[in-house]
Amino acid sequence: MSDEKKSLEHEPANPGYETRDVNPKTLFVLGIATVLLIGFMLVLLNEYFVAAKEKDVYEVVLKPESTKLRKLHAYEDEILNSYAVLDQDKGIYQIPIERAMQLIAEENFQKRQKNKK
Repeated sequence: MSDEKKSLEHEPANPGYETRDVNPKTLFVLGIATVLLIGFMLVLLNEYFVAAKEKDVYEVVLKPESTKLRKLHAYEDEILNSYAVLDQDKGIYQIPIERAMQLIAEENFQKRQKNKK
């Protein structure tokens, strides 16, 4: 009997390996879910970084208005909206753009009226 007790005591209760297989369906579903979750997170992070980059570009490049640009716009507005004598001998004068468009429209209107008669 002592031999039987010794042999029973030395045998482990755990055989040292899995006694049953992994369920392949569960493993497949978990794998697909993990891949989808990682893909979703990558898309989400990409959108976040694109939005952050666009915001930075707007703040640094597009939003600030240059003093040179403001001066240029003021100069252009002055030219477009003022009267001036460019060459008095030749009779060349500068008039505001709105007035020039009005004169051209009136001139063309009168030409059309003459052509209708």
